[in-house]
Amino acid sequence: MTPERVVVPTKTAQIVEAVQQARAHGARIRAVGSGHSFTPAAMTDGTLVCLERFTGLVAVDSTTREVTIRAGTPLHVLNDALADLGLALPNLGDIDRQTIAGAISTGTHGTGVKLGGLASLVTGLELVTGTGEVLRCSPHQHPEIFAAARVSLGALGIITEVTLQCVDAFNLRAEEGPVPLERAVAHLTDPNPADEHAEFYWFPYTDRALLKRNNRVPPGDPFRPLSRWRGWWEDEFLSNTVLGMACRLGRAVPRLVPMLSSVAARALSARTFTARSDRVFCSPRRVRFVEMEYAVPLEALSEAFAGIQRAVQTCGIPVTFPVEVRTAAADDIWLSTAYQRDSAYLAVHQFVGMAYEPYFRAVEAEMSRLGGRPHWGKLHYLSAAELVHRYPRFTDFLALRDQLDPDRVFANPYLTHVLGP
Repeated sequence: MTPERVVVPTKTAQIVEAVQQARAHGARIRAVGSGHSFTPAAMTDGTLVCLERFTGLVAVDSTTREVTIRAGTPLHVLNDALADLGLALPNLGDIDRQTIAGAISTGTHGTGVKLGGLASLVTGLELVTGTGEVLRCSPHQHPEIFAAARVSLGALGIITEVTLQCVDAFNLRAEEGPVPLERAVAHLTDPNPADEHAEFYWFPYTDRALLKRNNRVPPGDPFRPLSRWRGWWEDEFLSNTVLGMACRLGRAVPRLVPMLSSVAARALSARTFTARSDRVFCSPRRVRFVEMEYAVPLEALSEAFAGIQRAVQTCGIPVTFPVEVRTAAADDIWLSTAYQRDSAYLAVHQFVGMAYEPYFRAVEAEMSRLGGRPHWGKLHYLSAAELVHRYPRFTDFLALRDQLDPDRVFANPYLTHVLGP
C-alpha cells in the first residue's frame, strides 16, 4: 500500500490541516513513527503523516517529575534527554527505537510484576481527532477518551503530545546467567517476587534458559559497568553477529536448528554489572525477525509456557529464536493487554525469511485457550469478532471511535480487521 501524499509536520496546525483536508476529500490519513510495528497498522493509500520532525521536549515539571514531549520523539532520544534532567522512566521495553506515540499506542511494555506498560506512565496527551478538533486529555479532562486513547492503534486520532510520569534517575544492577528451564519458570511465577524486573529467554529444544534480573542500585553503591570489550563481545558479537550467523545456517539447513539451539544454550555465561537504567533495559537488536506476543493472566504463565513448548514440538517447522517471557502489572487502559489483570507476556520469534505461520498459529491457539490478548504491534490472526470477547471495554472503545472519527479518516484495512468497519 503506497500513500498518495506524505506530510512531514513541525506544528500541530499542520496535522490539523492534513486531517481536515483528508476528511473533506473523503480520503484516509495515518501517522507513522519509526515503523517498528510488525503489523500494517500505519499503512495507508491516502495521506501519511511522518512524525520524524515532530520531536523534542515541550515542558518539564520539576516538582511532579512530569515531562511533556512531542509524539515523534524516539525513546532513545527521550532517555538521553531525561538523563540530562536527572530523570528516568521507571520501566522500559528491550528496544528503544520506537517513537513515544507509537510505543504507547501499541501497548509496549517492559517487565516487572508491579510495573505497568509505557502507556500506564502517561498522565496526559494531546489528540487531533477525525474532525480536526484538538483535545487535551487526562484523568481530569475527557477522562474516558484518556482511558481509551493511551492504547488506541491511532484509531481515535493522531497523538501530538504526551505527558509522562517520570522518576529520579537511577542505576540498575543486572544479574544474567543460564539456569535450568524449570527454575526460570518458577522464578517468574513466584507469588512474592524477589526482583523488580525479571525475564527469561528459553532456547527451544533444550531445558536451559537465560534468566535476567534487574534491581535498583541504592544511592552511593559502587558503579560496576561492563568493560567495553566484554560489552562488545556479549551484546554485539555473541547476541547479534553470532546469532545472525546461526540463524542463517539454520535457514539454509533446517535439520541443524535443534543442535544450534543447544550449542547456544551451552555457550551462555553469567554476568553481573551496573549501568544507567535505560542502558540495562534496552539492548541492540540487529538480527531481523518476525514476532508474535501474547499476554495471559499471570497465574496462567506456567500453563501458557507449556503450550508454547507443545507448539514448538508440533508445528512442523524449525524454530530458530529463543522464546521471551516477561510480566507486567494490571492497568485501567481499555485496549491494554494488561487491562484489569496482572499479566505474563510470552513472545515468539522467527528469523526473517523462514516459515513462521504454522508456529505462530499453533502458539495463538494455545494462548487463546487461556484468554490471551495479542500485542497490538506484533503479528496475530485475530479479528474484531474474536477480540471483542478479550476486552471488557471493547464495545465502549468502538463507540468512542464513532464519536471521534465518524468518517473513518483514520481507517485502513488492518484497523478494519481488528476493530471492524
